[in-house]
Amino acid sequence: MLHWIWVLIVGGVIGLIAGALTGHGRSMNWIANILAGLIGSSLGQALLGEWGPQVAGMAIVPSILGAVILVIIVAFVVSKFHTA
Repeated sequence: MLHWIWVLIVGGVIGLIAGALTGHGRSMNWIANILAGLIGSSLGQALLGEWGPQVAGMAIVPSILGAVILVIIVAFVVSKFHTA
């Protein structure tokens, strides 16, 4: 149980960092941060591997890079729907 709490916390922090790096952090709530962190972590580790320091089973650097990619893609798609 404690492991899953750490996974959610680390996922939220990764999503928060990705939002801050991309400039879209203010538009994301805490649930979106957690989802961006968890999905971005999976994406980053699938694309870049599991290298670097790990916390709660997530490699930090690939996870942050994957979350940044995810936030940029989602922000682009959302902006296209808002302008259409």
